[in-house]
Amino acid sequence: MDSVTQILLGASVSVAVMGRRTAVWKSALWGGVAGLLPDLDVLLDHGDPVLNMVRHRAETHALLLLTLFAIPLAWVVSGVHKQRNVYGWWFAALALALVTHPLLDLMTIYGTQVFQPFTDEAYGLGSLFIIDPVYSLPLLFGLVAALCIKLPERSLRFNNWALAFSTLYLVWSAGSQAWVTQHARDSLQTLGLPTTQVLVTPAPLTTLLWRVVAVDGDQFYEGFYALLDGGRPMRFNAFERGEALMQQHASHPHMQRLARFTDGFFKVQGKGDNLVVTDLRMGQEPNYVFSFDIGPPLQAGDVQPVAVQMAYGLDVGRAFEWLGQRLLGRDVQPPGLSVPASGPTLKHRSPS
Repeated sequence: MDSVTQILLGASVSVAVMGRRTAVWKSALWGGVAGLLPDLDVLLDHGDPVLNMVRHRAETHALLLLTLFAIPLAWVVSGVHKQRNVYGWWFAALALALVTHPLLDLMTIYGTQVFQPFTDEAYGLGSLFIIDPVYSLPLLFGLVAALCIKLPERSLRFNNWALAFSTLYLVWSAGSQAWVTQHARDSLQTLGLPTTQVLVTPAPLTTLLWRVVAVDGDQFYEGFYALLDGGRPMRFNAFERGEALMQQHASHPHMQRLARFTDGFFKVQGKGDNLVVTDLRMGQEPNYVFSFDIGPPLQAGDVQPVAVQMAYGLDVGRAFEWLGQRLLGRDVQPPGLSVPASGPTLKHRSPS
């Protein structure tokens, strides 16, 4: 999730645990700091955009390591405020503020290596967009109430209610994703399309509209379903995935990294003499957040060039206009695709 939301979650959790054992501003401050700390790994530069991507949310998001880190952090905080008598409560508050960060990240699709150092496998449910105001704003209101309302019991109650509401919203997102996944599989099966490798993620800022991607060899299929669509079958657009290039250059280190990190939801295109590898999980055709020019195919003895991250060329105005229309259940074609919205399945050639 975005860093602001992580700060709000850490602060809210810390306030809920500490209660009146310390001043609310102290628990909110240190909980917010703990909620932010895991994301400081973005300051690390591994020398290549692809490496920066696959090594983000690694050791700093490990549940075990964060819990261990809470031991000295709580000792420092309790010492600063001369509250050694409640060290155990500070440890509980800060440990929860730290570990809820990667647990919330697990709800997004990027991938979080929560079991480091035992494995670098990245996990992600993908039921929540990286920014979702329905999740974040209640946490903000609850914290403001806890800090500003003078009646102690009532102010803390607002924070707890907000935390409970946001947690229930996570349950809602997972349940909605499961329902849309089943509906998408039914629609794909009706169209005679593959159902074995299917990805379902929310549209930006909402869990009322979902994007579906199904991969089948050299093609992938993209469709959208809004909860106001009323149960109608989904329509999908088909695009080339570049499997011939994948097979031909399967030994390329960056190709292997991205294939593993995306669980196979990626495509490869030629750009002149170079290869462009794109993560299909974040964005929508033809605009994606993570698309990399990894240079020309490697020959024996070649030094791997530094990858170049491609610009994210989304027209934000058109995108929000489409998002508003689609949320209302209107089956309009996504921005960036020029073909009419007609027929159950439309074929496209990916731009080169």
